[in-house]
Amino acid sequence: MSPASVSSAVQGAAIAVAGALLRTDNVTKEFAAGSSGVLGGGRLTVKAVTHVNLEIVSGETLGLVGESGSGKSTLGRLILRLIEPTSGKVFFEGRDLSMLTRSDLRRLRRDMQLVFQDPYASLNPRMRVRSIVGEGIEIHRLARGKEKLDRIAELLKMVGMSPDAMTRYPHEFSGGQRQRIGIARALAVKPRFLVLDEPVSALDVSIQAQIINLLQDLQEQLKLTYLFIAHDLRVVEHISNRVAIMYLGKIVEIASRDEIYANPRHPYTRALLSAIPSVKPSSKPERVKLPGEVPSPVNPPSGCSFHPRCPYAKDICRSMEPPLEKGHGGHGVACHVFPAT
Repeated sequence: MSPASVSSAVQGAAIAVAGALLRTDNVTKEFAAGSSGVLGGGRLTVKAVTHVNLEIVSGETLGLVGESGSGKSTLGRLILRLIEPTSGKVFFEGRDLSMLTRSDLRRLRRDMQLVFQDPYASLNPRMRVRSIVGEGIEIHRLARGKEKLDRIAELLKMVGMSPDAMTRYPHEFSGGQRQRIGIARALAVKPRFLVLDEPVSALDVSIQAQIINLLQDLQEQLKLTYLFIAHDLRVVEHISNRVAIMYLGKIVEIASRDEIYANPRHPYTRALLSAIPSVKPSSKPERVKLPGEVPSPVNPPSGCSFHPRCPYAKDICRSMEPPLEKGHGGHGVACHVFPAT
């Protein structure tokens, strides 16, 4: 077995969770990025996601955190099979999504839905709210006529809006209201799993809190499971049960929410947490400033991808990729210097 295969196998074992609703097995995604050289002799690829293993338990919220360009949204779309992986597999309730027929995948779409980041761009401005929310109901033939309109009205009430909104267009609503409409659309087909792709990052702080509280209420009411993608660690702390930290297409740390915030192991996680504003500056840990920029995913560093910016990097970090190893309580860390304990 190659070193890369050994590393991937260790990562998979490190984050195994009993009774997972969804599981990824060494999922990798590369995008073509043109050719290198004046004559275009070499093919360039963007390594967006690399050998990611995740398991999400029914009823939980897994927060996925990282800088812009770390591969979070790409991973979310791979999980939903909106894009195909270069290698690896995604399993939902033990079913390999790559093996599903078109009709089987269409039926599975009811169980797995996406809430987009930008409520201004994700709603068709030419469609009334009743058509936006009711589109999934129509496609999956769940209801027709008055029954369908009653279902749309029920969904709007569920997300805190008046049924009268169904006759209006998206431009007539605020950003928070549009996001509520987007959530109602995702819930229309009665899914069990939602990928929430930075659902509050485009909203004002006060509105963010309202949407987060709504998502928590809906999760409890409808028994939903969430993958919550974000870069704001304050929001993630409020809504997540477990947190995974992603850097340059790889998971570098994963643990329970309390463990991540109380005992971060990876230097990248520590740097992210040190950047969170505090109402008590005197009790806040010293800010960890990372040198340089995030390396290009076209040509990622050898060894640990974080080593060019890590203040603790050793020679082994430059030559050998650290596996994601599990420690106490399932706390997984990919670091040579601060391993799992």
